[in-house]
Amino acid sequence: MDGIQIVGGKPLHGTVRISGAKNAALPIMCATLLSDGESMLRNVPALRDIGTTADLLRTLGREVEDAPPEVRVGGGEVTPEAPYELVKRMRASVLVLGPLVARYGKAKVSLPGGCQIGTRPVDQHLKGLEILGAKIRIEKGYIISESGRLQGGEVVFDMPTVTGTENLMMAAALAQGRTTLVNCAREPEVVEVARVLNKMGARVSGAGTGVIQIVGADELAPFDHAIISDRIEAGTYMVAAAAAGGNVLIEAVPVDTLEAVIAKLRAAGVTMEPDGNGLRVVREGRLQSVDVTTSPHPGFPTDMQAQFLMLMCLAEGTSRISETIFENRFMHVPELGRMGADIEVQGHTAFVRQVDALEGTTVMATDLRASASLVIAGLVARGETIVRRVYHLDRGYEHIEEKLGALGADVARVSGLDA
Repeated sequence: MDGIQIVGGKPLHGTVRISGAKNAALPIMCATLLSDGESMLRNVPALRDIGTTADLLRTLGREVEDAPPEVRVGGGEVTPEAPYELVKRMRASVLVLGPLVARYGKAKVSLPGGCQIGTRPVDQHLKGLEILGAKIRIEKGYIISESGRLQGGEVVFDMPTVTGTENLMMAAALAQGRTTLVNCAREPEVVEVARVLNKMGARVSGAGTGVIQIVGADELAPFDHAIISDRIEAGTYMVAAAAAGGNVLIEAVPVDTLEAVIAKLRAAGVTMEPDGNGLRVVREGRLQSVDVTTSPHPGFPTDMQAQFLMLMCLAEGTSRISETIFENRFMHVPELGRMGADIEVQGHTAFVRQVDALEGTTVMATDLRASASLVIAGLVARGETIVRRVYHLDRGYEHIEEKLGALGADVARVSGLDA
């Protein structure tokens, strides 16, 4: 099994370019099920989750050329069944449900897996599809749906859900009439899916707000689309530069989607200035403690909580990090504690106190963003750190050891580690 080996203590200097957004590419790959013909996705990151989605589309019957930064999805006779063996790898696999039900009138999709950071139920997806006319039952771990053509309706989400919003948008794109989605997720990836659906011939308005309107089409066309940059990858490199110190130009940063993260980093004493199509991140002095509470976009993203918590281990004073999205997202805390971090978790809040230094050791990644926080910890720790189970990391960060190495970090991938 692979790991990441890091020798800490080296400041970061140079330029790093941000890859395409995984969380936009995945639903857009699933949206190809809504049409015949050949669709082209560009600026796609080379990640494990992209490969998993390509495998899932092939299993469903589509022809897929998976060669990031381009992914080409062609036609093929679809068998609308998504098996457990694939869906268990990645929760986002549930995003084939809406397109399959809308296009083929039936679907059998395994209940999803993915990172173990909370229950993340799909009840809002199923509730919405039923409102649009789908008949759904759960049997032996599978969501089974059989229906005629979906009909437009009004769906009010109990809470904002990114994948739920995307699934219902895609389903409504082929429903008859107008669908109104209320209390929608506002994330940039939702807006990106709406752009693609509009390219395909649906009429989607309001994406990025709490209310989205979709007027369905009788049929949808294939598309050619370049994926937006990954705001979480960009935020992760911002935190890495802030933690390690130095001067880093981060290119292709979607600045308007990261305002909450940028504001907190500036409050912590990090200099961040626009530079061309990127953002220059400089940290020379001491970091200051900052409190953070995660919330749906445009608030501070839960996917940046682990990285920022790690940064606060280096800040003067005590920081309070509150997690409001997922109930089990402090699994990185014990591993950071093994490196010398002083963190106390009380319910949904972690109190982070400054330590003089972190010490390198062997740590275990538990989920995708926890992996990133441990890598950043390794960049600043004394001596050698080995992050194990980096298959989590490979789900969301393209060539992270190469990108950090190009900035001067002493980072390498090692093989042959025990699980």
